[in-house]
Amino acid sequence: MKIKGPVAEVDVGGNTKEINIVLTPEAKVGDYVLLHAGYAIQVIDEKSAEEIFDAWEEAYEALQ
Repeated sequence: MKIKGPVAEVDVGGNTKEINIVLTPEAKVGDYVLLHAGYAIQVIDEKSAEEIFDAWEEAYEALQ
């Protein structure tokens, strides 16, 4: 959503979070990133992001 120095404001499932992007300096607004413990650890493509979203949705539905 926006980047200021090593901190990015991101949308995580409809919630806005601030994360650290020091490990992914190539990240730019509009990119998808993998998050761990408040850090972006990898920039990923949209197809990979959609696959991850789908897997989380399936896991959630299985628990219901």
